[in-house]
Amino acid sequence: MKLINPKDRRVASIATGAFKPFIYPDGLALGDSVLQLDDSKDLGIGFHVYRMPAGMTTRGHRHNGDEQFLILEGELHESDGTTFRAGDLVFYRDGTEHNSYTPNGCLLAVHIAGPEITVD
Repeated sequence: MKLINPKDRRVASIATGAFKPFIYPDGLALGDSVLQLDDSKDLGIGFHVYRMPAGMTTRGHRHNGDEQFLILEGELHESDGTTFRAGDLVFYRDGTEHNSYTPNGCLLAVHIAGPEITVD
């Protein structure tokens, strides 16, 4: 087995990694942030770790491609009344519309295929 070229591997800790603020395309920032190693994709697209601060509610949005996430810490309350907790693995099909709220903050490992579309 050959050695891996250091340029071909990136590693970050979810405890100490440099999370970047998530800024919506219209410039709105709600306090959420993203840790993402693949800089060939826009922030929040593909695989990343997503952090929501306590009390945050996401904008209503429609998925542009499937989304899957694993709750690593905290809990997430969905607009339909469903609550997800640490250890829950969730799949949303392309076209699903929802928003999310976290009372005490949460951390998610996410894979999302494309940018979300804001809905009212």
